[in-house]
Amino acid sequence: MIKKMKSKKGFTLIELMIVVAIIGILAAIAIPNFLKFQAKSKQSEAKTNLKAVYTAETSYFGEFNQYSSFDDINWEPVGSQVRYRYTLGDGNDLGNTSYSSSAVDWTDDNGGTATPAIAADNSAFTAGAYGNIDNDDTPDCWAIDDSNDLDNTLNDV
Repeated sequence: MIKKMKSKKGFTLIELMIVVAIIGILAAIAIPNFLKFQAKSKQSEAKTNLKAVYTAETSYFGEFNQYSSFDDINWEPVGSQVRYRYTLGDGNDLGNTSYSSSAVDWTDDNGGTATPAIAADNSAFTAGAYGNIDNDDTPDCWAIDDSNDLDNTLNDV
């Protein structure tokens, strides 16, 4: 009697281990890039809001011939989840006054938080945005001034 050999269908353990290893290698390459792109997309909040501060300050200056505080220019951050703390100071100083959200937990180099003090002066302003967008020790810092110069003063990406 000749017995027919049954053909076995399926994958061997080695083949499955190779597939798992390939998926692991692809994930190891893709995840850091994804986190970097995610952090870069979070930076758009600061850029958009600082451009809005510039527009509001410029409009206020056109009407009243001076720059002023967030309250006077009627500005607050856009969005339901604010990742940055926004400050407004005179022409050379960041951190004099701040708009703060409970979603932002940023402290300065000395361990203290930015506290409100003064607004922009009559002839110049600098607005800043501080936030920790990737949960490390380095904050992401942006600044814009009355000449519309947007600068990433400390990049957290």
